[in-house]
Amino acid sequence: MKKIGVLTSGGDAPGMNAAIRAVVRTACVNGIEVYGIKRGYNGLMNGDLEQMTLRSVSDIIHRGGTMLYSARSPEFKTEEGMQRAIDVCHSRGIEGVVVIGGDGSFRGARDLSLRGIPCIGLPGTIDNDIACCDYTIGYDTCMNTIMQMVDRVRDTSESHDRCSVIEVMGRSAGYLALNSGIAVGATSILIPEIEYDIERDVIERMRRTQKTGKRHFIIIVAEGIGGVEELAKRIEKETSVETRAVVLGHVQRGGSPTSRDRVVASQMGYAAVKLLMQGIGNRVVAMQKDQIVDYDIFEALQMSKTINSELYKIAYDISI
Repeated sequence: MKKIGVLTSGGDAPGMNAAIRAVVRTACVNGIEVYGIKRGYNGLMNGDLEQMTLRSVSDIIHRGGTMLYSARSPEFKTEEGMQRAIDVCHSRGIEGVVVIGGDGSFRGARDLSLRGIPCIGLPGTIDNDIACCDYTIGYDTCMNTIMQMVDRVRDTSESHDRCSVIEVMGRSAGYLALNSGIAVGATSILIPEIEYDIERDVIERMRRTQKTGKRHFIIIVAEGIGGVEELAKRIEKETSVETRAVVLGHVQRGGSPTSRDRVVASQMGYAAVKLLMQGIGNRVVAMQKDQIVDYDIFEALQMSKTINSELYKIAYDISI
Protein backbone atom coordinates (compact mmCIF):
# COMPACT_ATOMS: atom_id res chain seq x y z
CA MET A 1 0.00 0.00 0.00
CA LYS A 2 1.13 3.52 -0.81
CA LYS A 3 -1.57 5.56 0.97
CA ILE A 4 -3.62 4.85 4.08
CA GLY A 5 -5.97 6.83 6.33
CA VAL A 6 -6.56 6.84 10.08
CA LEU A 7 -9.66 7.99 11.93
CA THR A 8 -11.19 7.96 15.39
CA SER A 9 -14.89 7.30 15.81
CA GLY A 10 -17.46 7.15 18.61
CA GLY A 11 -16.65 8.20 22.15
CA ASP A 12 -13.12 9.49 22.74
CA ALA A 13 -10.75 7.51 24.95
CA PRO A 14 -7.38 8.41 26.49
CA GLY A 15 -4.66 6.75 24.42
CA MET A 16 -6.27 7.38 21.05
CA ASN A 17 -3.57 9.96 20.33
CA ALA A 18 -0.87 7.42 21.14
CA ALA A 19 -2.49 5.02 18.65
CA ILE A 20 -2.68 7.74 15.97
CA ARG A 21 0.98 8.56 16.58
CA ALA A 22 1.99 4.91 16.18
CA VAL A 23 -0.02 4.53 12.96
CA VAL A 24 1.43 7.69 11.42
CA ARG A 25 5.03 7.01 12.32
CA THR A 26 4.95 3.32 11.39
CA ALA A 27 3.51 4.29 8.00
CA CYS A 28 6.02 7.09 7.44
CA VAL A 29 9.12 5.04 8.25
CA ASN A 30 7.88 2.39 5.81
CA GLY A 31 7.39 4.82 2.94
CA ILE A 32 3.60 4.96 3.15
CA GLU A 33 1.67 8.23 2.87
CA VAL A 34 -0.78 8.56 5.74
CA TYR A 35 -3.79 10.86 5.96
CA GLY A 36 -5.56 11.92 9.12
CA ILE A 37 -9.35 11.81 8.64
CA LYS A 38 -11.09 14.42 10.78
CA ARG A 39 -14.27 13.70 12.77
CA GLY A 40 -14.57 10.01 12.02
CA TYR A 41 -16.73 8.70 9.21
CA ASN A 42 -18.22 12.17 8.71
CA GLY A 43 -14.80 13.38 7.66
CA LEU A 44 -14.33 10.42 5.37
CA MET A 45 -17.64 11.11 3.61
CA ASN A 46 -16.84 14.83 3.29
CA GLY A 47 -13.20 14.51 2.26
CA ASP A 48 -11.85 16.17 5.42
CA LEU A 49 -8.40 14.62 5.14
CA GLU A 50 -4.96 15.99 5.90
CA GLN A 51 -1.63 14.39 5.03
CA MET A 52 0.42 13.71 8.14
CA THR A 53 4.15 13.50 8.70
CA LEU A 54 6.45 12.37 11.47
CA ARG A 55 6.17 15.81 13.05
CA SER A 56 2.37 15.95 12.75
CA VAL A 57 2.12 13.69 15.77
CA SER A 58 4.85 15.22 17.93
CA ASP A 59 3.86 15.93 21.55
CA ILE A 60 0.47 14.18 21.45
CA ILE A 61 1.26 10.89 23.19
CA HIS A 62 0.52 12.41 26.61
CA ARG A 63 -2.74 14.12 25.64
CA GLY A 64 -6.22 12.79 26.24
CA GLY A 65 -8.97 12.95 23.63
CA THR A 66 -8.13 12.67 19.94
CA MET A 67 -6.32 15.14 17.73
CA LEU A 68 -8.41 13.91 14.79
CA TYR A 69 -11.65 14.66 16.66
CA SER A 70 -14.53 12.24 16.73
CA ALA A 71 -18.20 12.13 15.78
CA ARG A 72 -21.04 9.67 15.41
CA SER A 73 -22.40 9.40 11.87
CA PRO A 74 -25.89 8.01 11.23
CA GLU A 75 -25.52 9.03 7.57
CA PHE A 76 -22.55 6.73 7.13
CA LYS A 77 -24.80 3.77 7.94
CA THR A 78 -26.81 4.43 4.76
CA GLU A 79 -25.77 3.08 1.37
CA GLU A 80 -25.49 6.63 0.03
CA GLY A 81 -23.19 7.68 2.88
CA MET A 82 -21.08 4.57 2.46
CA GLN A 83 -20.69 5.23 -1.25
CA ARG A 84 -19.60 8.82 -0.62
CA ALA A 85 -16.87 7.55 1.71
CA ILE A 86 -15.72 5.00 -0.86
CA ASP A 87 -15.66 7.66 -3.57
CA VAL A 88 -13.44 9.84 -1.38
CA CYS A 89 -11.05 6.95 -0.79
CA HIS A 90 -10.82 6.29 -4.53
CA SER A 91 -10.39 9.95 -5.46
CA ARG A 92 -7.65 10.49 -2.86
CA GLY A 93 -5.94 7.17 -3.48
CA ILE A 94 -6.60 5.82 0.03
CA GLU A 95 -5.99 2.06 -0.12
CA GLY A 96 -6.67 1.16 3.52
CA VAL A 97 -7.99 2.73 6.71
CA VAL A 98 -7.18 2.28 10.40
CA VAL A 99 -10.31 2.82 12.48
CA ILE A 100 -9.93 3.51 16.21
CA GLY A 101 -13.16 3.09 18.18
CA GLY A 102 -15.69 0.62 19.53
CA ASP A 103 -18.17 -1.90 18.16
CA GLY A 104 -20.10 0.68 16.13
CA SER A 105 -16.89 1.89 14.53
CA PHE A 106 -15.91 -1.70 13.69
CA ARG A 107 -19.21 -2.25 11.90
CA GLY A 108 -18.36 0.69 9.66
CA ALA A 109 -14.89 -0.76 9.07
CA ARG A 110 -16.46 -4.11 8.18
CA ASP A 111 -18.81 -2.47 5.68
CA LEU A 112 -15.95 -0.58 4.03
CA SER A 113 -13.86 -3.76 3.86
CA LEU A 114 -16.72 -5.58 2.15
CA ARG A 115 -16.77 -2.84 -0.49
CA GLY A 116 -13.09 -3.06 -1.30
CA ILE A 117 -11.45 -0.66 1.19
CA PRO A 118 -9.38 -2.81 3.60
CA CYS A 119 -9.80 -1.64 7.20
CA ILE A 120 -8.13 -2.49 10.50
CA GLY A 121 -10.01 -1.78 13.73
CA LEU A 122 -8.30 -0.75 16.96
CA PRO A 123 -10.36 -1.09 20.18
CA GLY A 124 -10.53 2.43 21.60
CA THR A 125 -13.22 2.61 24.31
CA ILE A 126 -13.15 3.27 28.03
CA ASP A 127 -15.85 0.64 28.63
CA ASN A 128 -13.57 -2.36 27.87
CA ASP A 129 -16.59 -4.03 26.28
CA ILE A 130 -15.01 -5.28 23.04
CA ALA A 131 -15.61 -9.02 23.21
CA CYS A 132 -12.48 -10.17 21.40
CA CYS A 133 -10.20 -8.06 23.55
CA ASP A 134 -9.09 -8.41 27.17
CA TYR A 135 -8.10 -4.76 27.28
CA THR A 136 -9.16 -1.69 25.30
CA ILE A 137 -7.40 1.63 24.80
CA GLY A 138 -8.53 4.12 27.46
CA TYR A 139 -9.80 1.65 30.03
CA ASP A 140 -6.88 1.90 32.45
CA THR A 141 -6.86 5.70 32.41
CA CYS A 142 -10.59 5.86 33.00
CA MET A 143 -10.41 3.44 35.94
CA ASN A 144 -7.64 5.50 37.52
CA THR A 145 -9.63 8.70 37.01
CA ILE A 146 -12.66 7.14 38.70
CA MET A 147 -10.50 5.92 41.56
CA GLN A 148 -9.01 9.39 42.10
CA MET A 149 -12.39 11.11 41.97
CA VAL A 150 -14.03 8.63 44.35
CA ASP A 151 -11.11 8.92 46.78
CA ARG A 152 -11.82 12.65 46.92
CA VAL A 153 -15.51 12.07 47.49
CA ARG A 154 -14.65 9.56 50.21
CA ASP A 155 -12.74 12.23 52.13
CA THR A 156 -15.83 14.38 52.53
CA SER A 157 -18.13 11.36 53.06
CA GLU A 158 -15.94 10.24 55.94
CA SER A 159 -15.81 13.72 57.43
CA HIS A 160 -19.61 13.90 57.61
CA ASP A 161 -20.52 10.22 58.18
CA ARG A 162 -22.25 10.17 54.79
CA CYS A 163 -23.07 7.65 52.11
CA SER A 164 -22.10 8.59 48.55
CA VAL A 165 -23.91 6.91 45.65
CA ILE A 166 -21.57 7.39 42.69
CA GLU A 167 -22.53 6.79 39.07
CA VAL A 168 -19.71 5.80 36.73
CA MET A 169 -19.81 5.26 32.97
CA GLY A 170 -20.97 1.97 31.52
CA ARG A 171 -24.32 2.11 29.77
CA SER A 172 -24.46 -1.61 29.03
CA ALA A 173 -21.21 -2.86 30.55
CA GLY A 174 -20.14 -3.00 34.18
CA TYR A 175 -16.39 -3.48 33.84
CA LEU A 176 -15.54 0.05 34.95
CA ALA A 177 -17.94 -0.09 37.89
CA LEU A 178 -16.79 -3.52 39.07
CA ASN A 179 -13.05 -2.89 38.93
CA SER A 180 -13.15 0.67 40.21
CA GLY A 181 -15.58 -0.42 42.93
CA ILE A 182 -13.05 -2.96 44.18
CA ALA A 183 -10.27 -0.37 43.95
CA VAL A 184 -12.14 2.10 46.19
CA GLY A 185 -13.57 -0.48 48.59
CA ALA A 186 -17.21 0.20 47.72
CA THR A 187 -19.77 -1.33 50.06
CA SER A 188 -21.99 -2.23 47.08
CA ILE A 189 -21.51 -2.34 43.32
CA LEU A 190 -24.49 -2.38 40.96
CA ILE A 191 -23.87 -3.38 37.33
CA PRO A 192 -26.17 -4.30 34.39
CA GLU A 193 -24.83 -7.85 34.00
CA ILE A 194 -25.72 -9.10 37.48
CA GLU A 195 -29.21 -9.12 38.97
CA TYR A 196 -29.47 -7.14 42.18
CA ASP A 197 -31.93 -6.30 44.93
CA ILE A 198 -31.64 -2.87 46.55
CA GLU A 199 -32.84 -4.05 49.94
CA ARG A 200 -30.53 -7.09 50.02
CA ASP A 201 -27.47 -5.74 48.19
CA VAL A 202 -27.38 -2.16 49.45
CA ILE A 203 -29.61 -1.39 52.44
CA GLU A 204 -29.01 -4.61 54.38
CA ARG A 205 -25.25 -4.54 53.69
CA MET A 206 -25.09 -1.01 55.07
CA ARG A 207 -27.02 -2.04 58.17
CA ARG A 208 -24.65 -4.95 58.76
CA THR A 209 -21.56 -2.77 58.47
CA GLN A 210 -23.09 -0.11 60.72
CA LYS A 211 -23.24 -2.74 63.48
CA THR A 212 -19.45 -3.22 63.14
CA GLY A 213 -18.83 0.51 63.59
CA LYS A 214 -18.69 1.74 60.00
CA ARG A 215 -20.18 5.22 59.53
CA HIS A 216 -19.47 6.22 55.92
CA PHE A 217 -20.22 4.32 52.72
CA ILE A 218 -19.43 4.30 49.00
CA ILE A 219 -21.94 2.75 46.57
CA ILE A 220 -20.79 2.42 42.94
CA VAL A 221 -23.52 2.30 40.27
CA ALA A 222 -22.94 1.70 36.54
CA GLU A 223 -24.56 4.26 34.25
CA GLY A 224 -26.77 1.57 32.75
CA ILE A 225 -28.45 1.06 36.13
CA GLY A 226 -29.22 4.77 36.59
CA GLY A 227 -31.50 6.21 39.23
CA VAL A 228 -28.76 7.33 41.62
CA GLU A 229 -30.79 10.28 42.94
CA GLU A 230 -33.72 8.02 43.81
CA LEU A 231 -31.39 5.42 45.31
CA ALA A 232 -29.72 8.06 47.49
CA LYS A 233 -33.11 9.20 48.82
CA ARG A 234 -34.14 5.64 49.59
CA ILE A 235 -30.88 4.87 51.41
CA GLU A 236 -31.20 7.98 53.56
CA LYS A 237 -34.82 7.20 54.40
CA GLU A 238 -34.20 3.58 55.37
CA THR A 239 -30.81 3.89 57.11
CA SER A 240 -30.91 7.47 58.49
CA VAL A 241 -27.46 7.99 56.95
CA GLU A 242 -27.13 11.31 55.12
CA THR A 243 -26.72 10.30 51.48
CA ARG A 244 -25.61 12.20 48.38
CA ALA A 245 -25.71 11.19 44.73
CA VAL A 246 -22.66 11.95 42.58
CA VAL A 247 -22.54 11.59 38.78
CA LEU A 248 -18.93 11.69 37.60
CA GLY A 249 -19.94 12.22 33.96
CA HIS A 250 -17.51 13.05 31.16
CA VAL A 251 -14.59 13.81 33.45
CA GLN A 252 -14.02 10.05 33.18
CA ARG A 253 -13.17 10.32 29.47
CA GLY A 254 -10.50 12.98 29.78
CA GLY A 255 -7.01 13.30 31.15
CA SER A 256 -3.50 12.24 30.26
CA PRO A 257 -3.38 8.51 29.41
CA THR A 258 -1.59 6.15 31.77
CA SER A 259 1.61 4.41 30.75
CA ARG A 260 -0.34 1.23 30.06
CA ASP A 261 -2.72 2.96 27.68
CA ARG A 262 0.17 4.66 25.88
CA VAL A 263 2.12 1.42 25.45
CA VAL A 264 -0.84 -0.75 24.39
CA ALA A 265 -2.10 1.91 21.97
CA SER A 266 1.37 2.14 20.43
CA GLN A 267 1.59 -1.64 20.03
CA MET A 268 -1.84 -1.79 18.42
CA GLY A 269 -1.20 1.12 16.05
CA TYR A 270 2.04 -0.48 14.90
CA ALA A 271 0.34 -3.85 14.37
CA ALA A 272 -2.46 -2.26 12.33
CA VAL A 273 -0.08 -0.72 9.80
CA LYS A 274 1.92 -3.93 9.54
CA LEU A 275 -1.28 -5.80 8.61
CA LEU A 276 -2.15 -3.25 5.92
CA MET A 277 1.39 -3.47 4.55
CA GLN A 278 0.71 -7.17 3.92
CA GLY A 279 -2.51 -6.32 2.11
CA ILE A 280 -4.57 -7.68 5.01
CA GLY A 281 -7.81 -5.93 5.95
CA ASN A 282 -11.11 -6.67 7.66
CA ARG A 283 -9.30 -7.35 10.95
CA VAL A 284 -9.51 -6.14 14.54
CA VAL A 285 -6.27 -5.80 16.49
CA ALA A 286 -6.78 -6.99 20.06
CA MET A 287 -4.96 -7.86 23.25
CA GLN A 288 -5.37 -11.38 24.62
CA LYS A 289 -3.33 -12.56 27.61
CA ASP A 290 -1.02 -9.56 27.20
CA GLN A 291 -0.27 -10.48 23.57
CA ILE A 292 -1.23 -8.46 20.49
CA VAL A 293 -3.39 -10.60 18.20
CA ASP A 294 -5.93 -9.95 15.45
CA TYR A 295 -9.35 -11.30 14.51
CA ASP A 296 -11.61 -11.20 11.49
CA ILE A 297 -14.05 -8.32 12.04
CA PHE A 298 -17.06 -10.59 11.44
CA GLU A 299 -15.77 -13.03 14.06
CA ALA A 300 -14.99 -10.20 16.49
CA LEU A 301 -18.46 -8.68 16.21
CA GLN A 302 -20.13 -12.03 16.87
CA MET A 303 -18.19 -12.69 20.07
CA SER A 304 -19.76 -12.07 23.46
CA LYS A 305 -18.03 -10.94 26.62
CA THR A 306 -19.16 -11.85 30.11
CA ILE A 307 -18.43 -10.20 33.42
CA ASN A 308 -15.99 -11.92 35.76
CA SER A 309 -18.39 -13.41 38.32
CA GLU A 310 -15.51 -14.47 40.57
CA LEU A 311 -14.31 -10.87 40.71
CA TYR A 312 -17.82 -9.76 41.62
CA LYS A 313 -17.92 -12.33 44.44
CA ILE A 314 -14.57 -11.07 45.72
CA ALA A 315 -15.93 -7.52 45.75
CA TYR A 316 -19.04 -8.67 47.60
CA ASP A 317 -17.12 -10.62 50.25
CA ILE A 318 -14.33 -8.17 51.08
CA SER A 319 -16.20 -4.87 51.03
CA ILE A 320 -18.52 -5.51 53.97
